[in-house]
Amino acid sequence: MTTITPKGTLYDTDYYRWVEETLDRLRSRDYEAIDWENLIEEVTDLGISQKQAIESLTTRLLEHFLKLAYWEAEREYNARKWRSEIVNFRRQILKSLRKSPSLKPYLRENYPECLEDARKSMSELFDLPIEIPITLDQALDEDWFPEIDSE
Repeated sequence: MTTITPKGTLYDTDYYRWVEETLDRLRSRDYEAIDWENLIEEVTDLGISQKQAIESLTTRLLEHFLKLAYWEAEREYNARKWRSEIVNFRRQILKSLRKSPSLKPYLRENYPECLEDARKSMSELFDLPIEIPITLDQALDEDWFPEIDSE
């Protein structure tokens, strides 16, 4: 069982030590001494964190696509940086999907919300069309970048 201190459980008072002790107990198969309630909560939170991370990366990726495609006033000065960020965000997303392929359906389902979040935040900086024609497949294609109007 988790060590009890005057202020509460080890989980509450020294998280890192709780993690180390929990790992030791799992490795030694001392299942009776495991703080199951907090362990289950932590594992659940790991899954939630993975989902939040891929949503955040996707939204940031889309924001940079929108900057590159539509923020004409800043494009000349920032296009290379934005393209670099696009490459970086895309690679992080693809790496996450390779490590956890079951996140792909989740991302596909939540992609419209990521796109709307990116559109909403970028619309505070520059004008955007109502419909943004960027598909998830395009966003994840390492060779794809949005077309740029050179008026």
